[in-house]
Amino acid sequence: MAYAQTPKKTGLPREVLKWLQSLDLSFSPKNVRRDFSNGYLVAEIFSWYYPEDFTMHSYDNGTSLAAKLSNWAQIERFFTRQHIPLPKEVIDGTIHCKPGAAELLVQEIYSILTHRRLKTWLGGDVDFSDRGYQVQLPMVARSTASKAIKNNLQQSEMVAEPNINTIQGKIQAIVQRHLEDRRLERLQDPKRFGVKPTLGERAACLSTSSSRSTQGPDSPFISQPDSRGSLIRSRTSVHFKEMDRTLSY
Repeated sequence: MAYAQTPKKTGLPREVLKWLQSLDLSFSPKNVRRDFSNGYLVAEIFSWYYPEDFTMHSYDNGTSLAAKLSNWAQIERFFTRQHIPLPKEVIDGTIHCKPGAAELLVQEIYSILTHRRLKTWLGGDVDFSDRGYQVQLPMVARSTASKAIKNNLQQSEMVAEPNINTIQGKIQAIVQRHLEDRRLERLQDPKRFGVKPTLGERAACLSTSSSRSTQGPDSPFISQPDSRGSLIRSRTSVHFKEMDRTLSY
């Protein structure tokens, strides 16, 4: 199933903010990534539409990982009963404060509950890594492999996931993506990485430069149009014509 791309900017669209304000929540979200992480505001939003399914005293407005997992476990059970199509990767990204995950979650909830689709949305796979931010930086300022792992794998993810193989798979995916990005960087700027051109590339450059030198605009073997549109003969032919005129006298 295709979902919207991760928002390029932090924050929420104006229509979504107005909708949240109309719900009279217990507190207004200031930092979307932080305030929606524990699921408390999500439960409070759905309590306005499904009051019988959400009793707020059973939710903890804490910041611990245990409180987050407990709240979201209850919310996900409700989603399953009501067949609400919120993807697991968006929920996990919200829990672990991944860039753009909470924004995407709130916009999806807005569309589900109001039956209105935001105009700025585009279909595509979700990506909660910092890749979009990294490509905007100069190559010299981009993350190393170890920094990429630190940026894209939160401590709470490793605590919440008991399977070490799953964690290793996530690390391997981050490293593989980093190596692929570095390979593209080497192609874009080979001089920075000390990459020397191959024999084929050198031959292509030499053939191109030689063809330009033999067929340049100043070459005497190429006819050039004058201002009247006629062709001017080369200097050699003009010289012989003047000699013929001298001999005729």
